[in-house]
Amino acid sequence: MLLISALLPLVPLLSLGTAYSTLSDNTLKGIPSPHDEFDIEKGAILAPILRPRVSGTEGNEAVRQHFLDFFRLQLPKWKVELHNSTSTTPTSNGKEIPFVNIIATRDPPGMDQGEIGRITLAAHYDSKLTPTDFIGATDSAAPCAMLLHAARSLDDALTKKWEMMAAEGFLDLGGAEGVQILLLDGEEAFQSWTDTDSLYGARALASDWEYAFHPVMSTYRNPLDSISLFVLLDLLGSKGPTVPSYFKTTHWAYKNMARLERRLRENGAFKSSPNHASKLAKRKDKKPRREPHFLIDENKNDNSFIGGFVQDDHVPFMARGVEVLHIIPSPFPRVWHEMSDDGEHLDMDTVEDWSRLVTAFVGEWMELEGFFDYKKEKRDEYEGKSEF
Repeated sequence: MLLISALLPLVPLLSLGTAYSTLSDNTLKGIPSPHDEFDIEKGAILAPILRPRVSGTEGNEAVRQHFLDFFRLQLPKWKVELHNSTSTTPTSNGKEIPFVNIIATRDPPGMDQGEIGRITLAAHYDSKLTPTDFIGATDSAAPCAMLLHAARSLDDALTKKWEMMAAEGFLDLGGAEGVQILLLDGEEAFQSWTDTDSLYGARALASDWEYAFHPVMSTYRNPLDSISLFVLLDLLGSKGPTVPSYFKTTHWAYKNMARLERRLRENGAFKSSPNHASKLAKRKDKKPRREPHFLIDENKNDNSFIGGFVQDDHVPFMARGVEVLHIIPSPFPRVWHEMSDDGEHLDMDTVEDWSRLVTAFVGEWMELEGFFDYKKEKRDEYEGKSEF
């Protein structure tokens, strides 16, 4: 499915002018947990994704409808579009297989498309053809669920920020960013990974967006140019992941996420931590243990980047100049492409922690401090939902 490759030479330097502001400890502690919504059997967000969903099958269509229902019923302010393409595959005997990407966007109101930059969060929702009935919980049902939870956790704060900016006339000055979620179809190879048997949906979308020009004199030339950072989640949900920093030009963004992870751990908000209150309560010695980290390269220096990366849905975008933060473990989890990559083998504390970290990262990127309302009643409202 994924291969280690040499670094593409086409990625330009990232502008360091991107806005970013720190969230307070109280805000970090208040980020809601998905709790029962990530239950692998009955959870309203995760459970419907934990099924075979090979591109072009009924399972794939059912999961896509689950996503569409989620945005329609819970996040009606998000604009949702479908990007359709078809392709033959090595196993389709000449038949065209449909690939359907979901593009969910939450933009500041009243602004022209060519004037809005976006942080883009992505994961693939298809599953592998073989072995038969493969689920792909880490690959990538759990990452998709994380993105849905993050979108809902951020939604009210985005509304409040943009209402304040509009009232004070700041939106008229331009420069406001939106949030975009890509749920991509056809990442998996049908037979064996090649440039043509993989990344079907991502390749089609990046190609189409390259020529979907905004009006002349727009700040951003096309939808690709509008992406300020492409954050791709993959293979997340197993216990004890280690995620390197793959790209020198986005190492500063990686460090921001790593700093957030450190703060969440220090604040006792990471449930997978051996020093979380729930873990300490079960230990006789009560002594703190060494704190592991998901993001292991916070202190990596510029001379340590050797130019390799993992093949994944970011490649067609990166080849066209989009800056990428790839959140994928190395080594891959033991369940990778095995039948054991199912809901039973997810470490749910780790899944929740990734959800919390991604939400916090986007909250800082979007400068949402002061706009969250994570009071107990609001958390109960989120966490008590069991169906749409």
